[in-house]
Amino acid sequence: MMDLADRYLKAGTRENTRKSYRAAIEHFEVTWGGYLPTTGDGIVRYLAEYADKHAISTLKQRLAALAQWHITQGFPDPTKTPNVRQMIKGIRVVHPAQVKQAAPLLLTHLEQAVKWLEAEAAAALDRGDYKTLLRHRRSVAMVLIGFWRGFRGDELARLTVENTKAYSGEGITFFLAHTKGDRLHEGTTFQTPALTMLCPVEAYINWITVAGLAKGPVFRRLDRWGNLADKAIQPHSLIPMLRRIFKEAGLPEELYSAHSMRRGFATWASANGWDIKGLMSYVGWKDMKSALRYVDPGVSFGGLTARSANLNIEPS
Repeated sequence: MMDLADRYLKAGTRENTRKSYRAAIEHFEVTWGGYLPTTGDGIVRYLAEYADKHAISTLKQRLAALAQWHITQGFPDPTKTPNVRQMIKGIRVVHPAQVKQAAPLLLTHLEQAVKWLEAEAAAALDRGDYKTLLRHRRSVAMVLIGFWRGFRGDELARLTVENTKAYSGEGITFFLAHTKGDRLHEGTTFQTPALTMLCPVEAYINWITVAGLAKGPVFRRLDRWGNLADKAIQPHSLIPMLRRIFKEAGLPEELYSAHSMRRGFATWASANGWDIKGLMSYVGWKDMKSALRYVDPGVSFGGLTARSANLNIEPS
């Protein structure tokens, strides 16, 4: 009975959260040499040791892990004492840190990358190079779906053919059993219309057709010999994959990270008249703070602005 209970208890916490909490506890006990359970004074000394070595976000994540350990073990939470709260405030003052934002993927760069990938895919098809054709078709689909849906790496990795419905010239629907904002694990359906250019629907159809996929992960590992694996890509592999694509397409790959596609879409949507409520609903953000991290504030320089071309696509 306890095994069954443990199964459901574990299911209530994300695997990434469990891993990061285990690492935080190990850091406190092994790296720093602390003892558990601890006190508020112990937490203060721990924070003082690493205040100038780690970002405040890292320290707060470790506090969350220590709090969870004490609560689940039946001990008072030492991270909620007044001294600990004051310590966090002091660290913010003494070690202010600018929030690092991913550079938004520019639409012109997206277009250049896709144009290069399409040309390479066509050349590979002409010479019968199936391995290269697969790689570039996967890249086109990954970049366009990632951009227009604002998906993160873990969401792209969890897309399955069974839960994706695409209709040429109409649109595409994705279902994810759980997302970061889906705290109740009810599952979320995402929809995107077919577009007149840079179309994620056609990119998806082209990819699963050439790869012969009927079930399982949409985006799979591809070895150096062109063999598709049954398993999905690793979420952390998205950044090197994107940077390789941009580098090969002649773009400044060092600017971009895995969040660049989501931030690029949010920037494009804001510039094309989407309000914050519509953007939050489309991407799946549940709180305004999360959304605003991806959207640059709207400013106007009137007729002095050097305007860049934007796609004329209405928000869904």
